[in-house]
Amino acid sequence: MESLKRWRAGWVYPTCLLCIYGFLSTVKPLEPFLIPFLTGPDKNLTMEQVANQIFPVWTYSYLALLVPVFLLTDWLRYKPVVVFQCCALFGTNAMLLWSGGVGFMQAMQFVYAVVTACDVAYFSYIYSMVALQHYLKATSYCRTAQLLGYTVGSVLGQLLVSFNLLTYKDILVLTLVLISIAMVTAVLLPMPRTSMFFHQRGEKGGGLTEEGNDNGNTPKTGKVETNDTETSGSALTREDVPQDKREDPQQDDGKCGESSPAERRGCCNTLQQLWRDFLQCYSSREMLYWSAWWALSTCGYNQTGNYVQALWEHVEPSSNFTIYNGGVEAVSNLFGAAAAYGVGFIQLDWSCWGELALGSLSGLGGAALFAMVFSANIWVCYAGYIIFKSLYMLLITIAMFQIAAGLSTERYALVFGANTFTALVLQTILTSIVVDSRGLGLDIVPQFIIYGSYFSCIALLFLLRGLYTFHRHRAPPEQRTREEQNQITDTQSEQKP
Repeated sequence: MESLKRWRAGWVYPTCLLCIYGFLSTVKPLEPFLIPFLTGPDKNLTMEQVANQIFPVWTYSYLALLVPVFLLTDWLRYKPVVVFQCCALFGTNAMLLWSGGVGFMQAMQFVYAVVTACDVAYFSYIYSMVALQHYLKATSYCRTAQLLGYTVGSVLGQLLVSFNLLTYKDILVLTLVLISIAMVTAVLLPMPRTSMFFHQRGEKGGGLTEEGNDNGNTPKTGKVETNDTETSGSALTREDVPQDKREDPQQDDGKCGESSPAERRGCCNTLQQLWRDFLQCYSSREMLYWSAWWALSTCGYNQTGNYVQALWEHVEPSSNFTIYNGGVEAVSNLFGAAAAYGVGFIQLDWSCWGELALGSLSGLGGAALFAMVFSANIWVCYAGYIIFKSLYMLLITIAMFQIAAGLSTERYALVFGANTFTALVLQTILTSIVVDSRGLGLDIVPQFIIYGSYFSCIALLFLLRGLYTFHRHRAPPEQRTREEQNQITDTQSEQKP
């Protein structure tokens, strides 16, 4: 019994529960076949209704929900948002199963936007429950669980559809069962007593002090994780705190949950500090360039992923062909994960070559989109999508690594949220003009021509910027600005063993 108590009090117990939740909540066997399901006999919707009236609701809703949910997640200390996300995911699939018509499907897209907006709680939770020395392992396990869930869901869906083992509605019932199990694991998660911004230990007026908080700086390693925070701290770091005063993240005096006038003042101070941190983070031109690529490319990637099934359905209707959407999604996930993992072992001066890599590989991604549009061959479309997704996973990992360097966990979360919000603003503008029936309402082929052109413009912009950066790095020291010289010196010092 004592060993069980110790295990539950350690970092392994919440990490295992979160991994189980992450796996079960991402097993979505119907997702690769969503458009065939909506346009088939089950729902009898037209492609125009799905692409121009239903799908845009997710983009608009996600944009409206992102900032409030981001702040609410930290205020509620993560676990309630994880549980609520699971409820919303259940509601999304229930509406897909038991409702029909454009209005109900638009409501379903809004509920799914709630699910995606709550994603921030997944990784944020583990950082509030795990001690600093276990960050890397916990992050790796949780991320692997998600990727495994996506892959298993895609493969499972492909097998069930290809061999006619279950109908689309039966697949939805299976998904609801998996989500129900995930709900149990979410409820069993221990409740954190601290959070990144609003419920910090050792708060003095709500400043961003990190005393006793394991959300401070983490040790830098040669590996890069996607969508995670592995950065160095600012302000008072964990190394500045005496060893005997560092607290375990699951031990607390229980007072942080109480609401007092001092705590309310602390929240106002926290918001002010967030704004100051925001201005300071983006005062660096290097940060602006990498963040600009992040926002621009994520906008195009999300837009492409949202509507790629519509292109596949246009090129080869599912009524005439055994579709392999699930297999393609599984392969693209594996290739993308391998590309992202491999970046961590590439010894390259990314401050010099990074923007050239962004430009050239973004151009290759745009070429893959053009090939998908003009080939009129489903296998070329599948191959183009795998290439496009793998390149994005590779490049977004590089961008995250460059942005994360030198930022504390709080500031990285802030930059991550700001870049995601900017990407959503751009995606909303693109959707309202190109896709929405109240805008141009273009067919799927002209849409993808625009998406390919969009990535070509990104490629041209960053190729030019990359050539300039390369020239400045190779220039004599007397021709460099002080900021550029300091950046090169820092990069060289980091590369030394």
